[in-house]
Amino acid sequence: MKTMLKKLIFRNWELKLLALFLAIVIWIIMIPEEKTFAEKNLAINLELVNIPPEVEIVERPDTTLNLKVRARQRIINELRPEQFSARLDMSKASIYQQEYLIDSSMIKVPDGVEIVSFSPAYIHVKLEKTAKIEMEVVPTIIGKPPEGYRLAGMEISPSKVMVAGPESKVRARDKVITSPIDVSTLTEDTNLEVDLILPRPELRLLTPYPRAKVSLTIEEIEKDK
Repeated sequence: MKTMLKKLIFRNWELKLLALFLAIVIWIIMIPEEKTFAEKNLAINLELVNIPPEVEIVERPDTTLNLKVRARQRIINELRPEQFSARLDMSKASIYQQEYLIDSSMIKVPDGVEIVSFSPAYIHVKLEKTAKIEMEVVPTIIGKPPEGYRLAGMEISPSKVMVAGPESKVRARDKVITSPIDVSTLTEDTNLEVDLILPRPELRLLTPYPRAKVSLTIEEIEKDK
């Protein structure tokens, strides 16, 4: 009986092994995507929110978060960075703290997506106290009026503006300038609006209207008789 059983098992064993291999391959191919999972790497932006009004970010940190996520095969290739969000609450931030922990609970992902890993685990944010100062507004004049004319007077409004920024970036001697004003073609009095330009990008205007009004007085030069 045992001899017959062995013969039955080992008879045409090459064909049986091939049949088993083909069955496994077909089974793998036929598994629906609904039941298979895959992983994907994504880079998203970490948003700093609720920054206290009395402090300033001195240097903009690198807020890129590198994610590895896992999801069903049918949706993994459709995932895009804009479908994710990450926020770090800075409401309790201090000028004495520069390293902030990033927790997975800060990262929002679409339904059916799992975070496998992310980096970095900390973000470096340097803060300083907010300083405020009143700065003079200085028009930026380009060129000279045509021959026979001169720039006789100039008024600007406002002549001073309030500026805020990190303590180390606010300096008493700084001035706010305007966008260039070309007077090379002017032969009569002119009124115009110009943009206000801060001395450093870390500063901001404490005014809802970042422009100034400039009045230019152009006079004709009297010729000697």
